[in-house]
Amino acid sequence: MSGGTAAGGSMPGPGEDDVDPDVMEEPEFWTGPTDPPSAGSPAAGSLMIVGTPIGNLGDLPPRAVAALAGADVIYCEDTRHSRKLLTHAGITGASLRSLHEHNEDDRVDEVIAAVRAGRTVALVTDAGMPGVSDPGSRVVRAVADAGLTVSVVPGPSAVLTALVGSGLATDRFCFEGFLPRSGKDRRSVLAMVAAEPRTTVLFEAPGRVAATLADLAAACGPGRRVAVARELTKLHEEFWRGALEDAVAWAAEGTVRGEVVLVVEGAPVVEEPLAGDDVLVAALRARLGAGERTRGVVDEVAAAFGVPRRRVYELALAARDDGPGTAETGGGEPRPPPEH
Repeated sequence: MSGGTAAGGSMPGPGEDDVDPDVMEEPEFWTGPTDPPSAGSPAAGSLMIVGTPIGNLGDLPPRAVAALAGADVIYCEDTRHSRKLLTHAGITGASLRSLHEHNEDDRVDEVIAAVRAGRTVALVTDAGMPGVSDPGSRVVRAVADAGLTVSVVPGPSAVLTALVGSGLATDRFCFEGFLPRSGKDRRSVLAMVAAEPRTTVLFEAPGRVAATLADLAAACGPGRRVAVARELTKLHEEFWRGALEDAVAWAAEGTVRGEVVLVVEGAPVVEEPLAGDDVLVAALRARLGAGERTRGVVDEVAAAFGVPRRRVYELALAARDDGPGTAETGGGEPRPPPEH
């Protein structure tokens, strides 16, 4: 960007003392082919992954418009759908090629050849980021493996939009995409979701939401919390939040319409004991059988395994009274009182 002045005077130049190295750099803006390209802007011989709106056309960012306008060819999931998006953005005359789940493998060599020939190739899907439960990941991997440039123009994400609006924990989460429709694979994934301590984000078709909520309630328990997000960013956007058993009843009241994202609360974390009774008893019997005094053995085993002394003392009594060869020599050592 060319130099200029701020409200308080001239802008500091590179290397001046008032530049704080701990503060994030000033964002760079690229507005078109006449400006110096910043990192990630369209460049000859590159594949640009371009995020598109998940429902609201107003969410198409200027940088995505610039990338699509500057591309030599745009690969898209549905050319008719993408043509409408380009028309909304004022982009005309774009060269469109289809790339969807049924022909992605066939398009890989074609995309690599175009990028290697110095062309700027853009990749979009009908909504959101290519490669996230949508075509694109195989092409991206192949272009990257060929040593060619891959850049991303970030955009709206149904996964993150639903997650942050769910009211559930966002610090750790996982994404499972669409569940398998039936059979052992579905049961296996449901079991993993039930045991997963992180928040889980799922996609689901509207006609299968009621059945999936019922299956989740059976696998995770009726009290596990869930958020059902539908029609995100659109006029009829809705978040339903509550327990899975209530979600099942809600879904049964009528047909769930529109694109749906499910956000499921993580499983409660159950802290396992540091050592099981069998491990503690084995340690106690070995020490008591060698003739050591109960009080000292209890103290040392409790400290060694990091478990409460009372628990070890009770196990020691059982080991001394019931285990063969564990009677103490000298007989009749008074039992130490339990700790307070």
